[in-house]
Amino acid sequence: MPDIKTEIPFGRPFIVGKELYYIAKAVENGSLAGDHRFTKQCHAELERRFGSAKALLTHSCTAALEMAAILSGVGPGDEVIMPSFTFVSTANAFVLRGATPVFVDIRRDTLNLDEKLVASAITDRTRAIVPVHYAGVPCEMDELATIAEDNKLWLIEDAAQALQSTWKGRMLGSIGHLGCISFHETKNVISGEGGALLINDERLIERAEIIREKGTNRSQFFRGMVDKYTWVDIGSSYLPSELIAAFLAAQLEHVETITEQRRAAVDFYQTSLTPLAQTGKIGLPAVRLSEAGNGHMFYLFARDLDERMRLLEHLASLEVHAVFHYVPLHSSPAGRRFARTGSPMLVTDEIADCLVRLPLYHGITLEEQQRVVDAVLDFFGG
Repeated sequence: MPDIKTEIPFGRPFIVGKELYYIAKAVENGSLAGDHRFTKQCHAELERRFGSAKALLTHSCTAALEMAAILSGVGPGDEVIMPSFTFVSTANAFVLRGATPVFVDIRRDTLNLDEKLVASAITDRTRAIVPVHYAGVPCEMDELATIAEDNKLWLIEDAAQALQSTWKGRMLGSIGHLGCISFHETKNVISGEGGALLINDERLIERAEIIREKGTNRSQFFRGMVDKYTWVDIGSSYLPSELIAAFLAAQLEHVETITEQRRAAVDFYQTSLTPLAQTGKIGLPAVRLSEAGNGHMFYLFARDLDERMRLLEHLASLEVHAVFHYVPLHSSPAGRRFARTGSPMLVTDEIADCLVRLPLYHGITLEEQQRVVDAVLDFFGG
């Protein structure tokens, strides 16, 4: 009989501890709306872990970014500097406020915002800088923080991929005025959908709570600070249910183990594919992702767009599900409509055509990873 191999998915949701037990406890506790026992437990854990003045769970990192955009006060006519090589939520959050994203090119080594290009993109309309920590690898935060301070700009970290990554000993997401984290099922620690806003500037806490609670002072009411709650500001329903918080609470109890396993998986890919890279047939990350980041992803570079597509088709034929990543926002229909570029996008355009992300998830086995590596080698005649 033929050797039929099971599919290796690009990602896979997982359970590591008491997720189902905590969900049952949330039901037993009698309230599934947000901001009860497990939400508060997650807030406390995130504040401890990041050292942030306040952490607020949201129903997605997109929601956290939207809250950050409101808190920054940007509006029509304002500009916000960010990379084009990012998920659409980074830009959409500010476009929804009427602001214009200004895209700046990325560095070839980290695929992060090129801090050397930021200053020249600043105008008298610039209000914020939004670095994205791609693959959990930190941006050059010292220089970006200096630029932001010198120009009186908000510094908002899109740390969606960066849980447990650090910059000079500080957790990513805790360095800017605000940080945004994702717990989407594709991330290292998951709750299906979910995110968090990290508030590192105490001046923003009170308004953040109001925005998150549909523009009401409901949080103050439950702390006994007001005798009734009412509509006081703009806002929306940004908080998740207790079911999401319960699942997340269990995952956060194992975050170090999850991160260690993913770093080991990333290291396996890098070591196994280095000989092929030395022949010039593929490119590998310029930084060792297991050391520079949190093991969130592993990627390689084909030599051009055509080769990239043929490689993906070859892997799919062997039941290996690999993917490319972002279509650069500056080249998208909405990007051309709502944004502008603040520098030539040479690196962004080049790597976007060549990048391939390999399967990676908690619990991926060495046998599965070896199948992925063998499939890549087979395509290049290795």
